[in-house]
Amino acid sequence: MKTTRRSFLRAGSAAAAGLAFPTFVPSKVFAASPNGKVRHAAIGCSNQAWSDLQTLVGSGKLEVVALCDVDENVAAEARAAFPGARFVRDWRVLLGEMADQFDSVNVTVPDHMHAPMALAAMKQGKHVYCQKPLTRTIAEARALAEAAGGRGHLVTQMGNQIQSEYEYRAAVELLRSGVIGKVKEIHAWTSATFPQRGRPAGEDPVPAGLDWDHWLGVAPVRPYKKDVYHRFNWRGWQDFGGGPIADFCCHILDTPFKALDLVPPVSVQAEVPSEWADSEEFRRENWPDWAIYRYEFAGNARTAGPLPVTWYDGGKQPDPALFQGATIPGGGALFIGEEGRLLLPHFATPQVLGRKVQLPKLEPRNHYHHFVEAILSEGKVKTTSPFSYGAPLTETGLLGTIAARFPGRKLEWNSAAMTFAGHEAATALVRPKYREGWSVEGLG
Repeated sequence: MKTTRRSFLRAGSAAAAGLAFPTFVPSKVFAASPNGKVRHAAIGCSNQAWSDLQTLVGSGKLEVVALCDVDENVAAEARAAFPGARFVRDWRVLLGEMADQFDSVNVTVPDHMHAPMALAAMKQGKHVYCQKPLTRTIAEARALAEAAGGRGHLVTQMGNQIQSEYEYRAAVELLRSGVIGKVKEIHAWTSATFPQRGRPAGEDPVPAGLDWDHWLGVAPVRPYKKDVYHRFNWRGWQDFGGGPIADFCCHILDTPFKALDLVPPVSVQAEVPSEWADSEEFRRENWPDWAIYRYEFAGNARTAGPLPVTWYDGGKQPDPALFQGATIPGGGALFIGEEGRLLLPHFATPQVLGRKVQLPKLEPRNHYHHFVEAILSEGKVKTTSPFSYGAPLTETGLLGTIAARFPGRKLEWNSAAMTFAGHEAATALVRPKYREGWSVEGLG
């Protein structure tokens, strides 16, 4: 996908916090760690962030020199594990006054903060590992892809780490080998759901050690409510996350993108529960308990013409008849080709329905370690989910989140112009609106 927009953090936003981010600087100008390891800063320290950090360190080639989290309490385990690392709560301090102390960052925080943090890090010439989905909005994904491109030895990797597991790589190899012929249609699904019912009234005391304003970041101000947003339920709120499809599309739709060389679709249409569609508050604040998204992709050499892809979540699944008697897993993808059908359960071995096939032999690959190796190789090793790849994959899921707001309406997507034909309201959702003091040039 050709990216079309370039956007960087406004100096004014940094200056408001006493910071001034300089222009992009190639990473290799920074001095190497004395022990020859990549010097690393973690933005986010708990839950998935703690797992990400442990796995990165497990490469044996990365030294943690800084930790950043808005919540001192959840960062306690990471701080104890890396007592020599400096801890800060404000990521702008990390990427401002501390920028010369590290070479790479991982961004493992709620989706709404991925873009400003990752963009600021790249502006400082840092290698970036950013969790999926790459961003909360389409324009942000484009900006990250544009910023990462053409800057020499700047390594990026989106955190759809399941992509590197054998099962998914094997499915890609089988499909690319033509084991089921050209693909005619795809069905993908997950049981995930993040049910919420409008914004709760009132507010609760902010826990000691949590900087609620910094947790909100670019999002509009709202009162703190215990266990409603922080630390995990944010995925069910439009200001912070993208519901099931944003959470899982970068895993489950990754195989179609890798195997079939897909680019963002040309149209999308959403089916959602009537009780959600009929509630203005639910549609403004939350995501539906379940949804079915019908995409159409342009055809290419690996497809049998234009490619329909249907996504199901919240317990919805494809018609059982499509599986020819096979058990339907709780999540996964079904590829229907001209010469057979391939079923890829989520995190399980792919199978061609009705016949046995020889599975490919592949060398093991660790998604996180590959990121570190790519940094140390100075361009010789390439990551498998760089932002140039992660952006269009993320864009596809985010198109679904926009379609959900207009259920039953087929939205025609002009990817080059980033517009929906004849639908200004849908197009307005392509770009984020950041609150004052947190704006990103061209996006906020």
